[in-house]
Amino acid sequence: MAGKEDGKYAVCLLGPTASGKSRIAMQLAGAYAIEIVSVDSGQVYRNMDIGTAKPSAAERASVAHHLIDLVEPTESYSAGRFRNEAIAAIEAIFARGRRPLLVGGTMLYYRALAQGMDELPQADPAIRAALDAEAADRGWPALHAELAIVDPKTAARLAPTDAQRIQRALEVYRSSGSPLSSLHTATRVELPFVMTAFALVPADRAKLHAKIAQRFDAMLAAGLIDEVESLRTRHTLNANLPSMRCVGYRQVWDYLEGSIDRTALRDKGIIATRQLAKRQLTWLRSLPGIEVLDPENPGTLQTLKSALAS
Repeated sequence: MAGKEDGKYAVCLLGPTASGKSRIAMQLAGAYAIEIVSVDSGQVYRNMDIGTAKPSAAERASVAHHLIDLVEPTESYSAGRFRNEAIAAIEAIFARGRRPLLVGGTMLYYRALAQGMDELPQADPAIRAALDAEAADRGWPALHAELAIVDPKTAARLAPTDAQRIQRALEVYRSSGSPLSSLHTATRVELPFVMTAFALVPADRAKLHAKIAQRFDAMLAAGLIDEVESLRTRHTLNANLPSMRCVGYRQVWDYLEGSIDRTALRDKGIIATRQLAKRQLTWLRSLPGIEVLDPENPGTLQTLKSALAS
């Protein structure tokens, strides 16, 4: 196996939002010469700090973090690009004689890294524009229902409000005539290092839901609304951009547009974050070779330390 002979081992720490990944990662960094590679599709955007729970300036000063602040909120960032840049970052960390720790909750990114990418049709701006127009007229749940007819397998794993992925699945179908699920044919691609993956999965879901609510309240108190207002001032944004579809940003956008009040913003933000956590857990159950750990178990930290020390 590539990487095994030369001792190149990477550890990946996955889990749903608010499960304690960042806290445990910083504890591990205090014990080992670690550099952290973000596996988070929201943290790639510059100036989207509060709503994506980016590591603080102090944390980034004490531990090197990679794949954060890569693109503007007006741009897109793909799983394929993540795979290439993650491999490059991990190889550079090894070259410096340090240990890479991958941390995040974007399971699509993890799958792309661990299993490789499928050969899918390129983005078609005309089809995307048509889908945006249809969504504005009929709503994304209606397009999700359409997807369920032509690609029930993909529709079953997407929420009716998951605009970005519904759009991509319908775009693939309309451009190729084939459902997205039938094109997922990539076989495992051997990486130039060995990767061991763990998932933090809280045993008590009620506690996870409480932490989600506390964290969203903390984001609002820290200035999430002001952050989105500033982004709207500095950039030409719209609600259909991948950056503005991120949980929290979507709800603040609606609040700033006047379609919901402050109470609804909080309620919808918490509900959307819970739904995100549920999707992340569903993803985790479908991914092979991941050891599940309870973040509240005192032995979890030692298990991860042993993995990094091996």
